[in-house]
Amino acid sequence: MQLSSILFRAQEAHHHAVARATRLENVRLVANVATAAWDKEGVAGGVREDRTLSASAFAEAHLLSMEPPTADYRRLSGNPDRGHADSS
Repeated sequence: MQLSSILFRAQEAHHHAVARATRLENVRLVANVATAAWDKEGVAGGVREDRTLSASAFAEAHLLSMEPPTADYRRLSGNPDRGHADSS
């Protein structure tokens, strides 16, 4: 299971808050490194989620019919391949 970018962004915000709140330089350094790592993961997670959404939208688009499904629409066409508009 892939973790969501929401978790990555929450962790990034947490480490950023730790870095701002501390007085110790070594804690600030580690928190800033962690912030950068969570930011990188957040970007990758966002790209992964966007790719998943676009792939599912692409798959659903192929399920749509390219031609209207009923014969009522076929009678509206003046194209002889699809039926005549004045076929009554």
